[in-house]
Amino acid sequence: MKWRDIREIAIELSERHAGVAPLQVRFTDLHRWVCELPGFDDDPERSSEKVLEAIQMAWLDEVEG
Repeated sequence: MKWRDIREIAIELSERHAGVAPLQVRFTDLHRWVCELPGFDDDPERSSEKVLEAIQMAWLDEVEG
């Protein structure tokens, strides 16, 4: 899984952190949680605020879905 796999990351986060409000998660925590996902094998330095925002919004869609 890479940073570009926004939807897949969001699904994993919604399953692993059920009950967490995505908009309440700090980007530093979100970054760490993504890097800790099984199967995530991208360079942690390749993320950006824009990528983290996209993940957060996709995660919110999963939760509200």
